Amino acid sequence: MWARIKAWWARLRGPRDENQARGVAGERAAEAFLCAKPGWRLVARNWRSPKDRRDEIDLVCRSGEVLVFVEVKTRAAGALVGGYYAVDARKKRVLRRACGVYLRGLRAHRPVTVRFDVVEVEWAADERTEPVVRHFENVPLWPRGIRW
Repeated sequence: MWARIKAWWARLRGPRDENQARGVAGERAAEAFLCAKPGWRLVARNWRSPKDRRDEIDLVCRSGEVLVFVEVKTRAAGALVGGYYAVDARKKRVLRRACGVYLRGLRAHRPVTVRFDVVEVEWAADERTEPVVRHFENVPLWPRGIRW
């Protein structure tokens, strides 16, 4: 109960700092980029696992018949580590767990094909220009032959 109150209060206050505000803006830019592609539609934004509220999937989309889990990484221009490389083994483990909970919750409506993508959003120093969005499709997240 207390965790829900804290989460509600955090949403009410808005972004805590500049980095969090940039991350929210990056997620919105990634969402607009993906939804502009033919056949793509948004299913869920910032989905959190009911089992562990820390496990979050930034975007869940449909690309035709494929269910796509998307991790969005926002960076300032010239960052030392790109967003794609920031999705390390630890983050992939958390994402695997969250995606598994999401898929088990679908029950009868499970998709045949599931994919994991990373979207990297790079903001220029002045932040007035449009961000550069890079979409990395079919990033390895699950071992081969996994069954739901």
